Amino acid sequence: MPIRIDKLEELAAQDGPLHLALGVFDGVHVGHRAVIARAVEAARKEGGKAFVVTFDPHPIRVIAPEKAPASLLATLDEKAAVLKALGVDGLLVIHFDMAFAKMDAEEFVRKLLAADVRTVAVGEDWRFGSKRSGDVAMLRRMGGELGFQLEAVPPVMWDGERISSTRIRQAIRDGNFDAVEEMLGRPYELSGTVIEGRKLGRGLGFPTANLRLGERQTPRDGVWAVKVDGVRKGVANLGTRPTVDGGERLLEVHLLDFSGDLYGKELRVRFEKFLRPERKFGSLEELREQIGRDAEEARQFPA
Repeated sequence: MPIRIDKLEELAAQDGPLHLALGVFDGVHVGHRAVIARAVEAARKEGGKAFVVTFDPHPIRVIAPEKAPASLLATLDEKAAVLKALGVDGLLVIHFDMAFAKMDAEEFVRKLLAADVRTVAVGEDWRFGSKRSGDVAMLRRMGGELGFQLEAVPPVMWDGERISSTRIRQAIRDGNFDAVEEMLGRPYELSGTVIEGRKLGRGLGFPTANLRLGERQTPRDGVWAVKVDGVRKGVANLGTRPTVDGGERLLEVHLLDFSGDLYGKELRVRFEKFLRPERKFGSLEELREQIGRDAEEARQFPA
């Protein structure tokens, strides 16, 4: 994983020179990758390290919670894994609260530039600092003063519109995973640690690995054909399991042709095909028979 730090002051302690990509980068989609690539390319060309500077929680959840997305596209750990694959050397995760939101934009830049920063890459419409007063024009002016190269990257378009996390979240809700993959630049997966459940699936002959969903964006509730860890076929129920009075919303995954203990293991689940809505059955036997049909349909889905 990339080096991970959580204080602005720690950036200056890193061996320089540094090449920074700044942004929230929820999901690290294709548009974000274009910004990050500028920092990575500069580091490879000029020497030094490529760092991504991001914020947690999502700034809009602090500044305007009523406008904030209910769900995110990636946890910090998932984001770090994607950044590693992109060639990023380090990740600065700044805790975003109201005190930080009130920081003057120029003060923020000067704190960043306490480190040996040679490149700053941002989206060309990125705004930052108190009252969103910081922008590309300010960064360009400060680059001339402080000696860093500004890389202002235009939006990346797909299907006639700019790629955004909002579009991707909607495509996930719609179950349009081909569009999601195009805009993300990779398949969308939910990851989590397998928790111990009530073992009802095992009693029905279909043991499941249960994952809590946290704040992750999910598609519609129901039964899905899935791929686990990129290789294993499975069938999954996303929802509250009304036949057994489940209550808590979980993702329950039955791996086809697998036996073994998965408790405590980290799984990555990719949604492949929606099979049917979740519904309440008249008996456990009806549920067992339907799960068998679901599993067979999932088995027929191309690898």
